Amino acid sequence: MNFDFDLIVRSFPLLLMGAGVTVQISALSVGFGLLIGMFVGIARLSVLWPVKTLAAIYVDFIRGTPLLVQIFLIYFALPILVGQRIDPFIAAITACSVNSGAYVAEIFRAGIQSIDKGQMEAGRSLGMTWAQTMRYIILPQAFKRIIPPLGNEFIAMLKDSSLVSVIGFEELTRRGQLIIARTYGSFEIWLTVAFIYLVMTFTISRLVDYLERRYKIDDKH
Repeated sequence: MNFDFDLIVRSFPLLLMGAGVTVQISALSVGFGLLIGMFVGIARLSVLWPVKTLAAIYVDFIRGTPLLVQIFLIYFALPILVGQRIDPFIAAITACSVNSGAYVAEIFRAGIQSIDKGQMEAGRSLGMTWAQTMRYIILPQAFKRIIPPLGNEFIAMLKDSSLVSVIGFEELTRRGQLIIARTYGSFEIWLTVAFIYLVMTFTISRLVDYLERRYKIDDKH
C-alpha cells in the first residue's frame, strides 16, 4: 500500500472548510443549548410540580434517545406534520441544540445545587426576589463551577455533530466521505479527518483549562 501524501495536501483545504462548518454547528448548538439548559435546569428545581415534571420529561426523553434518531425525527418526521420541508442546516442546529440543552440542563441543575442554600436565604433577607437572587448571586457562582462540564459538552457536541452528515449536511465527516467517494483514498482521508478532530478537541480542552484556572484565581482574590 502506497501512502498518498499528495492527496492529503490537495484535500486539506476542503476538509478545513468542513471543519469550519463543524465548529459553527457545535458553537450554535451549545449556545442555544446553554439557553435551553439554563431555563430547564432551573425548572427542574422548581417547586411547581407541573413545571418540574415537564422539565424532567424533556431531559429524560432527550437523554434516553440517540441524537441520530432525534435528527431523523426533526428532518424526516417533522416535515410530515408541518407540511413543509426543513432546511438541513436548520434541522441540524435544532436537533443538536435540543440534545445539548438536555445535558446542559443537568449541568446547570448540579451547579445550582452545589451552591450553599444560605446564599439564597441571604439574598431573600436583603429584600431581593427569588429571580433576582438567582440571577445576581446563585447563577454567577454556579457558572464558574460548571465551566469544566460545559467544556466537555462542547467537545462531545463537536464529535457528535458528525451525525448530521446523514442528512447530507457537509460538515467535516461528510466532506471526508465525498472526497473518498471520488478518490478512494480512505486511509489518508480518514486519518486526516481524525487529526483535525483531535486538534479541535485539544484546543478546546486547553481553553477550558485556562478559563477554569482564571476563575479559580479570581475567586481567591
